[in-house]
Amino acid sequence: MDVVSPDVLQETRPTERLRTEPATPPESPLIMPVQSFRSWDPAQRRKPARPESWATPWLKRLFVFGGGMALTAYGAWEMYNVVSVSGTTSLQYALLVLFTLNFSWIALAFTSALLGFFGLLFSRPPAERIESLRHRTVVVMPIYNESTARTFAALAAIRESVEATGLGAHFDYFIVSDTTNPDVWIAEERAFLALRQRLGPDSRVYYRHRPKNHHRKAGNIADFVTRWGGHYEQMLVLDADSLMTGTCIVRLAAAMEADPDAGIIQSLPLIINRNTFFARLQQFAARVYGPVIATGLAMWSGRDGNYWGHNAIIRTRAFAEHCGLPDLKGKPPFGGHVLSHDFVEAALIRRAGWSVYMLPDLTGSYEESPPSLIDISVRDRRWCQGNLQHSRIIGAKGFVLPTRQHFATGIMGYLASPFWLMQLVVGILIVLQVNYARPEYFTQEFTLFPIWPRFDPERALNLFALTMAILLAPKGFGLILTLVNAKLRRAGGGAFRLILSALLEILFSAFFAPIMMLIQSGSVFQILLGRDTGWNPQRRDDGSIPLKDIIRRHRIHTAMGVVTGISAFMIATSLFAWMSPTIVGLVLAIPLSWASGQLAIGLWLKRRKLLLTPEEGEPPAVATRANALQAEFAQAGFDDADGLQALHADPVLRLAHEEMLPQAQPRRRGEIEPERAVAQAKLVDAETIEDAVAWLKPKERMVVLHDRALVGLLAHLPAERSAA
Repeated sequence: MDVVSPDVLQETRPTERLRTEPATPPESPLIMPVQSFRSWDPAQRRKPARPESWATPWLKRLFVFGGGMALTAYGAWEMYNVVSVSGTTSLQYALLVLFTLNFSWIALAFTSALLGFFGLLFSRPPAERIESLRHRTVVVMPIYNESTARTFAALAAIRESVEATGLGAHFDYFIVSDTTNPDVWIAEERAFLALRQRLGPDSRVYYRHRPKNHHRKAGNIADFVTRWGGHYEQMLVLDADSLMTGTCIVRLAAAMEADPDAGIIQSLPLIINRNTFFARLQQFAARVYGPVIATGLAMWSGRDGNYWGHNAIIRTRAFAEHCGLPDLKGKPPFGGHVLSHDFVEAALIRRAGWSVYMLPDLTGSYEESPPSLIDISVRDRRWCQGNLQHSRIIGAKGFVLPTRQHFATGIMGYLASPFWLMQLVVGILIVLQVNYARPEYFTQEFTLFPIWPRFDPERALNLFALTMAILLAPKGFGLILTLVNAKLRRAGGGAFRLILSALLEILFSAFFAPIMMLIQSGSVFQILLGRDTGWNPQRRDDGSIPLKDIIRRHRIHTAMGVVTGISAFMIATSLFAWMSPTIVGLVLAIPLSWASGQLAIGLWLKRRKLLLTPEEGEPPAVATRANALQAEFAQAGFDDADGLQALHADPVLRLAHEEMLPQAQPRRRGEIEPERAVAQAKLVDAETIEDAVAWLKPKERMVVLHDRALVGLLAHLPAERSAA
């Protein structure tokens, strides 16, 4: 696809041909019945078409879970010996329980990563080039108040990469918008029309805007499936920040065609295109350590895997038949629509007898990371609620055991933070008791000596070393695999810089960890108290957050760090030393959060080839192309324009907009919609388009844009006041 200059983009107008080429193909509905979590008939589970390929990886699961349990038992026994030198108090028992819970979490991660390490160490090269496909696949990109320059450039780059494989005719592209910002909505339509005209009559690019974003992203995908899903054997679902190479997409489609039992095949998205300090830390960690963790997960999960909501291919009809999500009884945060829908969709489609698995060695799948600590905490709050909501779903009828384990892992991922916090608090109370409390002279058991809480310092030190080794081992596995691969080592800046980058990532991860612990603990407590989260669009651009906002978000964390540090030092210097990593992270929460969003720090490290990933050393062609197209699309100015003014100034755009609107439902007599009435009154009173732009509020603008009659009123407003 040839590059078109920004001037041509700005001047692009939909031609009369667009009147006969609708924004969407004819509907081909699929029925998507709502599923039940309370009842399930095992007879409804389909029989595998190829039973011989359904071998359950029992030995790998025994290694991961058996090994994790053995390590946890050993750690718990050692902790018991640490605290039971002279009898055990209730606080020490509480510490033992909390330690065991937290240790089991990292032990399981260790054994899974160890399995992944050996899996990658002896892995085979990926499959050869795919020569043919049989079915049509649709690439679906859900968007919600996103930058059109970014999303449409990414889609154009993906389409171009697929075309380069020679199999582009097998793919359509569907942008499904849930946008609620009126200016962004019109920008999307302008970008869509311009892109389609650039690509010509065989673009196979479609666009749909949903009037109400019912059930958020899950509802967006369901709306597509129930209206157009019948056209496609399979759909590849993206996120707004996704990028995938044509080769990766074609291989996913071929894998689905070759496996008649596959319901969902998940790729492993790597993080790219990030330059702030925090995002580069995340990007480096995901690239170097992520494949080890993902490979271990894929190996023990087998065909009972999970779905992460994007960069995965799905059998459309199976999804429609089995993944209709019910609303949970009650109000949010635990009731209402399912927030983290992807885990649940994987569970439902697996329950029906379809397999769900990952291809972690499939390269060419990418995503982006939030640019700062605050940005990731905003996203994390929504994920926390969604994962805790799974506590009401984990016991659903018919789910296979590994599915329940995926749910448990997601839930524990957020409960680990309050457990860690409680472990720290109990540890402080025990030390306080040792230094200031009276000995317990009178106990239920006869003794000649008072009972003091005591510890075995040598065992405690050994247990701490074991815990740190297990915690850091997955990072070490990933670093080793990167160092022994000559190509990855060179692309990552060389052995010395890779090791230095890993040390830098470990150091700052340790500083950020206590801040995230308090943030996640706060989220868990808020959810338990019944506080719902919204669904704000994710900030994806590099850039810093105002210092006053950083201070407001982290002042409590800093205060807690100062109070904890002073208290620990006054209680015992050994306690202060033990807690120093946590104390330092909290005391420095404000400067650390500020630094996390700094583009200058990230670029400084990049120039010195620190935290460098192989994808930065040798950028993927699709990413380079998407970045170039984004710069050009941004110059077209669609994202900077006022939607009402753009619609008013361009009659052909206005016609295309009206043609894309769904058929209006007739209004019942006597029923007045207040916002429509107010919007109509303002348009009647307006003397120019400038009046309308100034007077109409965002919700009233959306009402206008959804109503052909009101769009007509807008169109007849003069551009300027008469000179009378």
